[in-house]
Amino acid sequence: MNYKKNLSYKAFIKSPFKSIKHSTYFDVYDELFSKYRNKKITFIEIGVLSGGSLFMWRNFFGSKARIIGIDLNPTAKKWTRYGFDIFIGDQSDPKFWKNLKKKVGQIDIILDDGGHRYIDQVTTIECMLEKVKDNGMIVVEDSHTSYIDGFGDKNYSFINYIKKKIDKINYRSHRIVKKDPETKIWSLKVFESIVAIEVKNKKKFTKSFPIKNKGIDDKAKDLRAENKISENNYLLKRISNKLNAIKSEKKANLVIKKYFK
Repeated sequence: MNYKKNLSYKAFIKSPFKSIKHSTYFDVYDELFSKYRNKKITFIEIGVLSGGSLFMWRNFFGSKARIIGIDLNPTAKKWTRYGFDIFIGDQSDPKFWKNLKKKVGQIDIILDDGGHRYIDQVTTIECMLEKVKDNGMIVVEDSHTSYIDGFGDKNYSFINYIKKKIDKINYRSHRIVKKDPETKIWSLKVFESIVAIEVKNKKKFTKSFPIKNKGIDDKAKDLRAENKISENNYLLKRISNKLNAIKSEKKANLVIKKYFK
């Protein structure tokens, strides 16, 4: 069991109170969070329950980290006597986040292990993205609920929301004219049951435009105009024989179809 070698797993086992995690999460935790260890960071976990994960994250990040817990249950306030900051509220309520932002400064990491409903996950991101520091992240656990009944209308699932974000990230390209590109999210990392949203200040984004080096141009012919498919009906306008183009398209679809199963 390789996950037992992870530092996050060792911190999890060391916690004096109960916590429940999936075995696949520890590899992801180490990959995403190791760079924050032993640094002065602000870490928020949504979903306190029995308190075990609060101690886990203190064990993992070190004593310099400010660990904040959020839960619906008022009894979670008892964990303040162990040095944790605890806020009671509903993550699907924008008013809760508005009040929280007045009390908490900039945040390095938000880990959503809360209600797992789509409204919970999406509202948290929409309300708190602006409060995440440059090079910080929001990490949503249990994203598999997007494929399970009982967490909301699947047309508006968390994963469908992320797919929209992927579109908007790509709208930043110089070749695509869109009114609403994503300007806060730097990248998205998708793991089994976990999505990590990495944040970067938009002023630090590299502007998208084509560049060329000073190498010799050997005048190689670009065969895409003859053999491939373009954004505008797959380059049909560039191919004189439309019948051959349609055949090429069908052949390409047969190849790519397997990747959409």
